Amino acid sequence: MRIRTLACPLCSLLISSLALANLEISVDAAPIPSIPLSELELAVFSLDANQNDSPAVTARPKPSPQPEAARPPAERRPPVDELDQTEWLAIMMAHRFSTTEIADVFGLSPDEANQLVQNTKLNTPDLLKRVPSTGAGVPVVLPYPGGRHPRIGFLEGAVRPQRETKVSLFAPWKDGGYVVIDLPEAVWHQPDGKRELLYLAHTHVPTIWDKQQVTLNPLEWNRKVPATLQLERVLPNQVTMTSRAKRATEGLRMEFSIANHSKTDLTGLHVQMCAMLKGLVGFDEQTNDNKIFQAPFAACKDRSGNRWVILAFDHCHRAWGNPPCPCLHSDPQVPDCAAGETQVVRGWASFYEGTDIKAELKRLEKLAFEPITQSE
Repeated sequence: MRIRTLACPLCSLLISSLALANLEISVDAAPIPSIPLSELELAVFSLDANQNDSPAVTARPKPSPQPEAARPPAERRPPVDELDQTEWLAIMMAHRFSTTEIADVFGLSPDEANQLVQNTKLNTPDLLKRVPSTGAGVPVVLPYPGGRHPRIGFLEGAVRPQRETKVSLFAPWKDGGYVVIDLPEAVWHQPDGKRELLYLAHTHVPTIWDKQQVTLNPLEWNRKVPATLQLERVLPNQVTMTSRAKRATEGLRMEFSIANHSKTDLTGLHVQMCAMLKGLVGFDEQTNDNKIFQAPFAACKDRSGNRWVILAFDHCHRAWGNPPCPCLHSDPQVPDCAAGETQVVRGWASFYEGTDIKAELKRLEKLAFEPITQSE
């Protein structure tokens, strides 16, 4: 994790506070450019140092699990009809949700949720096409159902996480769990030269819409095509963000596009793409010692050292990880988007079993950022 320092009393106070908070901090001698305070507020443990190595400040908090009662409440999403209810129930069961978690998401009592689980047939051929069995030798992509926080720590930095940005990629091996990918977590831009949040997939630092007291409506992934998810959000300034995720033969292909239908050019489009490891069995240690960052790739190994999860986006500005969460990032810099234009970045996520991760990353360089096609 990297924190840039400012030549002002506020920075000194921040670093002192971090030290007092039982953090191990090391400071390099290299000069560090200044950054807006809003970025400090957004991610105390994950600030952008505009480089992929030689961090100016490295902070390693000692894990301190938050009591369940102190965690953010579930984001409730009642189903729109019986078919929607059955499909989301199957998705939650694939994530091994408890009846209490199912009740939280659907807005039911625990008894109602338990009765729903007992009375719903989840093994019909049609449903299995839409919500396939996991751990059967191939990765499976499903929308994340929400209700269960996808992080272990730094929960205060992601209150009420929105499920409509989150995709779960299940490991191909039995009982492997899943990684949750925020597509995207945050979108920054620079109106009038000042860095501002255009979008944030949870509640923390105010976006430009929060500052204008404009509420963005909750959305849902389009799940009509099996193994494919798509979401389109039109922002109040007529900028359209589109996220797509499609299971490929060896992993998950992703696309994120920004269509600028406003009258103002969009610049400084720094996007945070986050892969959260809490639900991936054996990968949930709160450290960066089990990770490698070789932009555009960020990869994490499990406790055995023989299994890896990999995340990558083209136009990668920085590959890094945040130990408290824990998570991987491959954050793209979307090219400036003039009024009337559309810009696209492409991403990849996959699993690898073996000991030569460097060779695997080299191999993926040739196939990771191909466009999404219907045939794959």
